[in-house]
Amino acid sequence: MAETISLMDIDDDKIDTKPNKGKNIVSNTEPRSVPWVEKFRPQSLSDVAAHRDIVETIDRLASSNRLPHLLLYGPPGTGKTSTVLALARKLYGSQMHNMVLELNASDDRGIDVVRQQIQDFASTQSISFGAKSAVKLVLLDEADAMTKDAQFALRRVIEKYTRNTRFALICNNVNKVIPALQSRCTRFRFAPLNAVHVSERLKHVVEAEQLDVPEGGLKALVRLSNGDMRKALNILQSTHMASQQISEDAVYLCTGNPLPKDIEQISYWLLNEPFAISCKRISEIKTRKGLALVDIVREVTMFVFKIKMPANVRVQLINEMADIEYRLTFGCNDKLQLGSLISAFTRARSALVAAAK
Repeated sequence: MAETISLMDIDDDKIDTKPNKGKNIVSNTEPRSVPWVEKFRPQSLSDVAAHRDIVETIDRLASSNRLPHLLLYGPPGTGKTSTVLALARKLYGSQMHNMVLELNASDDRGIDVVRQQIQDFASTQSISFGAKSAVKLVLLDEADAMTKDAQFALRRVIEKYTRNTRFALICNNVNKVIPALQSRCTRFRFAPLNAVHVSERLKHVVEAEQLDVPEGGLKALVRLSNGDMRKALNILQSTHMASQQISEDAVYLCTGNPLPKDIEQISYWLLNEPFAISCKRISEIKTRKGLALVDIVREVTMFVFKIKMPANVRVQLINEMADIEYRLTFGCNDKLQLGSLISAFTRARSALVAAAK
């Protein structure tokens, strides 16, 4: 295994020192109780649905005995951990649990973990496979949660044991990983999954579990997942537990998100009704359906992109709603922020009227 290869950006996550910690592989016992996220996790590199260019590159490097240290980064639920676990199965087979140290850095994040668990594992002799000795693999998930001291210590461990150990670092925010670690790894960026890939994987699960999912329900699952396969499967399973038919309404009801038709109605009030009436009606539907104002603001923001209006008016409106959403996430008063939302649309409406004259 030679020098670091910089072919593209990639992302993945996780290392666990204790056998049952983190995102470990779930056995086939009691399949009904296994979360679908684990039950349908890809078992081989060929099963990984998306990011085929990244997966094939890693597969090619492993097959030619030139696997570098890996840094896989990107948003959650995009296949980072699944890719590394599938790679480990390919490399080690039944010896995987002896050859892989899997740690979750959000739990084991201090310098002592690097000095003790990781260094002890990396310094031991590798198991021989036939005529050649295989390198071991340290899988460090959520590496961006490690302290700076731990990251600097890990840098030295990686240098010292490169001959017999490979390190796979997985994180969401690559900017929190020190440059010294990044430079020692081949980086791969895992982007949010395409809607087509999410839909195909969901159809596979629907068929395997013999679920009743109409087209509207499938579209709702894909839309709410935002490219996160883990989120899509969790929503699918929780909706199935609550309703026999996984319809669009059932999906939105289970997740607490406002229905598209509700967002259309709210947007109509915001664009056409006086301040007092808009405030009264939005408050009523919010209370009646148990909606969160932050979700309403987020969905209305997406709906604004569909409304025909001058670009400068749209940009100003979206910026104002982004400020409202930001304030809501920090616990600002809902009534005040609802007033700000209605005021933003009132100003946008005035600008539209002025532009039409």
